[in-house]
Amino acid sequence: MSLIEDIERELAKPSLPMVHPGDTVEVHYLIREGDKERVQLFIGTVISIKGSGINRSITVRRIVQGEGVERVFPLHTPRVKDVVITRRGDVRRAKLYYLRDRVGKKTRVKELLGEKVRRDRESEKARRAAEAQAAQAAAQAASESEEE
Repeated sequence: MSLIEDIERELAKPSLPMVHPGDTVEVHYLIREGDKERVQLFIGTVISIKGSGINRSITVRRIVQGEGVERVFPLHTPRVKDVVITRRGDVRRAKLYYLRDRVGKKTRVKELLGEKVRRDRESEKARRAAEAQAAQAAAQAASESEEE
């Protein structure tokens, strides 16, 4: 193993959802306003996925007041708190840049339905429950150590 791979493994998030182009996602992004920080949602369609490993990023597009807004989110950055998949898209391309030229209802992506999506949702639900349980156990251990 090289030094770079070791550092990447250490800095990477332990688990990420399986995001595909065409999916509608909610990206929980930490923003700073003055001296305060808060989590802001960016809800849109994934039009591309770039990179691999710790360099993986997604481009999310949404329409705000008639204007298209695209934002690139590096998935392993600490500023991205969570990525929630709300709808699976049924697309046949890896890059959905053609959506930039479309307006109105033409920008809709057909929804992917079936057994595979059902299994993905169940596994995602189990992953989130395990993360919540681990966070709760860590908080409980921290509170016990403070009492001593």
